[in-house]
Amino acid sequence: TFFPMLVNTVAGLNASSSIERDLMRTYAASYWETLFKLRLPAAAPFIFNALKINSTLALIGAIVAEFFGTPIVGMGFRISTEVGKLNIDLVWAEIAVAAVAGSAFYGVIALIERAVTFWHPSVRGGRA
Repeated sequence: TFFPMLVNTVAGLNASSSIERDLMRTYAASYWETLFKLRLPAAAPFIFNALKINSTLALIGAIVAEFFGTPIVGMGFRISTEVGKLNIDLVWAEIAVAAVAGSAFYGVIALIERAVTFWHPSVRGGRA
């Protein structure tokens, strides 16, 4: 989950146009002022997209990691154990719980994104 975050953050930091950066130089803005007032706000939608992607990837990674002999009794451990017992009903129940949890994680981050980047056209309903 590191690389999707890195790639999206770098793309977001480079999303501001040269005209906007020139305007900040015209205002004699320091590097830090340009970072906090121009580049990070421009990167916020990219960062939140990476967080939404990573929230589901982290859940998938945790479940898959639990398949391989972990002492922690989590969703992956239960799924692999119950498949061995041919208890398919419980396997599908665990998969459904994982899907709901992943959707909830995604939804929470999407709500935070709407609150933080209310000014962005993608949140207002326009085109980005």
